[in-house]
Amino acid sequence: MGRAFRIRTLNKISAKGLARLPADYAVGDQIEQADAILVRSANMHDMDIPPSVQAIGRAGAGTNNIPVAKLSARGIPVFNAPGANANAVKELVIAGLLIGARNLLPALQFTAGLSGSDEEMHKAVEAGKKRYAGIELPGRTLGIVGLGAIGSLVADAAIKLGMEVIGYDPAITVDAAWRLPSQVKKAGSVEDLLKASDFVSLHVPLVDATKNLINTQRAALMKPGAVLLNFAREGVVDNDAVLGALNEKRLHAYVCDFPTNKLKGRSDVVALPHLGASTAEAEENCAVMVAAQVSDYLENGNIENAVNFPNVHMARESAYRLGIANANVPNMVGQISTLLAEAQLNIHNMVNKSKGDMAYTLVDVDSPVEDSLLARLKGIAGVLNVRYLPTA
Repeated sequence: MGRAFRIRTLNKISAKGLARLPADYAVGDQIEQADAILVRSANMHDMDIPPSVQAIGRAGAGTNNIPVAKLSARGIPVFNAPGANANAVKELVIAGLLIGARNLLPALQFTAGLSGSDEEMHKAVEAGKKRYAGIELPGRTLGIVGLGAIGSLVADAAIKLGMEVIGYDPAITVDAAWRLPSQVKKAGSVEDLLKASDFVSLHVPLVDATKNLINTQRAALMKPGAVLLNFAREGVVDNDAVLGALNEKRLHAYVCDFPTNKLKGRSDVVALPHLGASTAEAEENCAVMVAAQVSDYLENGNIENAVNFPNVHMARESAYRLGIANANVPNMVGQISTLLAEAQLNIHNMVNKSKGDMAYTLVDVDSPVEDSLLARLKGIAGVLNVRYLPTA
């Protein structure tokens, strides 16, 4: 039988998620020589990740707190839980739409500053409420940049609220396109979307291509009185550009999940304390998903939702399995097959897939694999990691 694995937790992980791990696993925040690490928000960039670690599981979507490139060089997959927190973020976006449309923050600040008797307060309310009159959502246009799991849910909810929705996502997947409501209109560019939208909601990862996606030039294209919502990542918006647009009264409000000193103290900025996925349900969903993915990888070598590896799944048809991570270069499968043949091992089944610079091969063979062969496989130039996963 396969061995019991050791899982270190860097944050408090939902008990429902940990329950998805086999009962014989050792799990805890003090585990040494861990086979895998489960993490939520802890910063791993300066962490000494021991050689024993074979997988990282991020109980959430973003992996900015994880040194993905360094782990890729070691042949270690970094799993995440895309879509598991999508409903939580969607609901917060809808709250942000209403906050911006109805001027709820300045209205609350106004009522918090009232004083005097109830009669005096009522008079002040009647005199002052006109300053906070808002707009209704039906008929307004919501532009969504990024049409993945969250963006598609936001689009569906906005349509049900009577809004027109336009979207932009040059990298939309086939699965995401199937999820997208048919009423969503396609924008040709971010610029076209900004010009046409009363509200703009961002749902993109923070990568080089999306850093400062909303900059001074693009903020200047937004419709006068527009509301910008950012529940994606702080860095996709240039705060100076947004503040400039707010000061010029081009932008009506900025609603985000990322407080900074520059954004503090303004009635036209709502900066929430990173609440996007902060619901009990989202935390459970993320933990359940990533725990299942990590355990399947440790036990069977299967990969699903790793940010740095291709999805690879192969049903077990043999007790003797190899999982090989390597650089995506020519003749790797040929070299692996040759070594297996030289060791007189019959290949029962094999799957090889690649993602960017990374390739991954699962091989089931009909008889046990000797340590000497594992050493020869690890010695192939470009091979990053070799795992032997017997069940007998």
